[in-house]
Amino acid sequence: MSSWKKAAKSNQKVHRERAQPAARQHLGLLEKKKDYKLRARDRNEKEATLKLLRKRALNKNPDEFYHHMINSKVEQGEHHELEQGDDFTKDQIKLMQTQDLKYVTMKRTMEANKIGRLQGQLHMTDVVNETPNKHIFFVEDEQEAREFDLAKRLDTHPQLIGRRSNRPRLSDLEKLQLASVSAEDIERINRERGASYSELMRRIDREKELTVVQKTLEIKRVLKQKHALKPKLVAKGTPHQAPQFKFKFERKR
Repeated sequence: MSSWKKAAKSNQKVHRERAQPAARQHLGLLEKKKDYKLRARDRNEKEATLKLLRKRALNKNPDEFYHHMINSKVEQGEHHELEQGDDFTKDQIKLMQTQDLKYVTMKRTMEANKIGRLQGQLHMTDVVNETPNKHIFFVEDEQEAREFDLAKRLDTHPQLIGRRSNRPRLSDLEKLQLASVSAEDIERINRERGASYSELMRRIDREKELTVVQKTLEIKRVLKQKHALKPKLVAKGTPHQAPQFKFKFERKR
C-alpha cells in the first residue's frame, strides 16, 4: 500500500511559486506572504517605538536633569561614555610622567624597609594603649560589683590602669629601682619620640602613594598589549587607589 502511495505522488504536478511577470521585472522579485509578514512586523515595531517616544516627549519635564546627560555623547547613533581622567596628586602625576616602573618599585621597597625599621624601634606601644578594648570581670553578687576595685583586682598601681602593655604588678614595682631622670630629659625623650612617630606616618603615606603609582604603571603597561576586546573601566584612579579594569577571560594554550 505504501509503495502505491509513493508511485502516485511521483505523477503529481509540481507546484511552483508564482514568478514576477516580465512586465514587472524592473521591480525585483515578487513579494510573497512570508516577506510581507516580515515587512509588516518591522513596520509595526517602528511605529510602536515612535509612538512611545512621542508619549515620553509629551510627558517630559523640562527641568529634568541627569548627570549622565553630560557624561555621555552620541557618535554615529551610538551612546558612548565620556572618559574621565584619574584624580591623582601632583607628586603622583609627576612620578608617572618622569620615572619608570623599576624606579618607582625601588623607591617603594626602600620606604617599606624604613617603615619596618621605625616600627621595630618604636614598638607602637602608645598606639596599643589608645585602641579601644573590652575586659570583662565576673563577680559573685551586686555588693561585690559595687565595691569592685579595678586596681586591686589587677594588682597594680591606679595610675597604670590605662596601660595595656608594660603594666607591672605591685610586687614588681617594689623590686624595681628607677634611675633619677630630670624633667628636661623626659621632655626631650617625648619630643624625639613624637618626631619619630611623625616621620613614620609620613613614610607610610609616601609608601601608599608609591604603591598606587606602581600599580597604575603596571596597568598602563598591560593595556598597551594587544587584546581581542578592550577592557572595561570599573573604577577610575584616585590618590588612594589605582584604576581598576575588567578584562575578558582568555583561555591560554
